[in-house]
Amino acid sequence: MTSKKAKLGEILLKHTSLTEKQLEDALLIQREKGGKLGDILIDKGYLSPEQIQKALSVQLGLPFYQEIPGDDIDPILIDKIPINYARENEVIPIVRETNRVVVAIANPLNQSVLDDLRIILKSPVQPVIASPIKIKDAINRVYEKKEQKSIAEIGEETMDLSYELEEPEDLLDASDEAPIIRLVNSLLFRAVKERASDIHIEPQEREVVVRYRIDGILYDVYKPPKAFQNSITSRIKVMADLNIAEKRLPQDGRIKIKIAGKDIDIRVSTVPISHGERIVLRLQDKSNVLLNLKDLGFDGEIYETLDQLIHKSYGIILVTGPTGSGKTATLYACLTRLNSVEINILTVEDPVEMQLKGVGQIPVNPKINLTFAAGLRAILRQDPDVVMVGEIRDLETAEISIQASLTGHLVLSTLHTNDAPGAITRLVDMGVEPFLVSSSILGVIGQRLVRKICKFCKEEYTPTPHELKELGLSLDQFQGKNVYSASQTGCEKCMKTGYAGRTSIKELFVVDDEIRQLILSGTDSSNLKKKAIQKGMKTIRDDGIAKVLAGVTTIEEILRATQVEI
Repeated sequence: MTSKKAKLGEILLKHTSLTEKQLEDALLIQREKGGKLGDILIDKGYLSPEQIQKALSVQLGLPFYQEIPGDDIDPILIDKIPINYARENEVIPIVRETNRVVVAIANPLNQSVLDDLRIILKSPVQPVIASPIKIKDAINRVYEKKEQKSIAEIGEETMDLSYELEEPEDLLDASDEAPIIRLVNSLLFRAVKERASDIHIEPQEREVVVRYRIDGILYDVYKPPKAFQNSITSRIKVMADLNIAEKRLPQDGRIKIKIAGKDIDIRVSTVPISHGERIVLRLQDKSNVLLNLKDLGFDGEIYETLDQLIHKSYGIILVTGPTGSGKTATLYACLTRLNSVEINILTVEDPVEMQLKGVGQIPVNPKINLTFAAGLRAILRQDPDVVMVGEIRDLETAEISIQASLTGHLVLSTLHTNDAPGAITRLVDMGVEPFLVSSSILGVIGQRLVRKICKFCKEEYTPTPHELKELGLSLDQFQGKNVYSASQTGCEKCMKTGYAGRTSIKELFVVDDEIRQLILSGTDSSNLKKKAIQKGMKTIRDDGIAKVLAGVTTIEEILRATQVEI
């Protein structure tokens, strides 16, 4: 056993960045506490799991698969292996050759699993090594394809909704034969796989249309038969604990499920329309939430300035933009940056979109008169250092927020305006006195979300004169810079859209002494903006152009997202 470990250590020294001192430390821990050398090196942060597996492949003389060709996997092999077994043992069969089956496995030393597979597949097996992440991804892809095939085979049969509706631990593990359960599970899984933020189920006169919102854009994905409409609606209502008998009034609910090992929180909204009930499901993948300002697109000078503002002991910082522009994500990222044992952070939200460890979060409940204003009053008696208000919607909430900021609290909130300086005049229009606005506001972030261009299929591009005119730029400003457009056909990595993921483009309006004087004198938002630009503020469109020149997004996206900036 010792020589085997030493041999692995020698391979790691030769093929990775591991130093002799790090190897000695790991071997010492192994002698004292036991365990696998590879696991110790990973725990200590000396090497990644993939580096260990590559060394293991060299040691054992087995191939290492960087990628697993999920589309080529034989479905007959998949039918023989339960998904739970494949996940638990991090193994998946790839292809049947003349006299053996090739299987990808994360731990090829697990002889009992290989013995199981020989019996299950009734064939000798040839192990190849792959990373657990790649194996898990392949498992999700091939089992989802299997589920899609079974959904396609559902006929126009009578739907029986008297089946057991207890939610499975993971939707991919569901063994229900009821067609509607399988159909809804498949729609949810596919939405998560394709990074959809919303699912729209829209009854029409002769059909039902299912659309996904991916990176802010809606796409038609499926048209189930009209006969399935009521059954789909009932299934989703039962999952969301809504009243399936009430079809005349709007209803709101929530579903908490696990899909492909990911915790998914789904907000459900139903409204009656002329052809049935329209349903929108908003999905939040809790394992994929960005809570870092830099990950959200804040960088350079704007990051440094914002970081200084959120560390002030009192004042108000506002985030503005239209619905779906990432305002709440920015607030959460700010709270995460501030969160520590030394300060008390409390929030009042409608609803609480994500649980933040160490932060007290109060959900608004209008039915019992727990409004933003009432919640804000309550948390001010809880000795907070930082307060986050989900949205300033009315004069009462605005005034309490300002009073809180003037009495030693840092207040973060959102406001619906077209740009950052517009927040000032919006507060004044609500009825807040200009002197209170000028003395309490530290800064306002205005932002939009734009799609990031797919780095695998992007195409070099020369802007047209019309686009340059729209942006207010000349061709000279693009000289020496590579500008890209999204591929019309896309690729597998971006689901054929040409875009993958989103980032924010933003502006930061800082209220200094000069701006305060303009607010006190009743200056309108356009003049406040002109003054801020003179003082060096980069607008949302300026930030967008910088991201175009950096190859992050496209001119088309900037023009779409910043049309109000012209």
